[in-house]
Amino acid sequence: MTTPGGRGADRGVRGDLFDPRCPTRQLLDRIGTKWTSMAVKALADAAPDEVRFAELRRRMPGISQKMLSVTLRSLTRDGLVSRRVEPTVPPRVFYRLTGLGLSLETALAGLRTWAEEHMAEIDRANEANDEEADEG
Repeated sequence: MTTPGGRGADRGVRGDLFDPRCPTRQLLDRIGTKWTSMAVKALADAAPDEVRFAELRRRMPGISQKMLSVTLRSLTRDGLVSRRVEPTVPPRVFYRLTGLGLSLETALAGLRTWAEEHMAEIDRANEANDEEADEG
């Protein structure tokens, strides 16, 4: 919870997902993106080893260099990913999940499992909705 006059006084009440200032909502906004979940999965697959930036990008088809950089910066800031730079020319940059990041992967794995188990139902619902829209 935020405290009156404390550091989080200008934030919303923790746990009120309907309040855009809610810290939980803000975190969910960051970790709920497709690129975040893909980056966490790719790093988890390599754990406990590190992954170089270029290799991570190869493992995530469709992501731009800029978007991967932004995603990794956010994950690092949140303490989910650690970053190590070797001072070579050009610099070699390595990433790995922290313990906190590995705990997020556990939660995301459950969500992926749910999606895989229910994808056929979702597809049928989409098709039915599209048919209704075409008829009406």
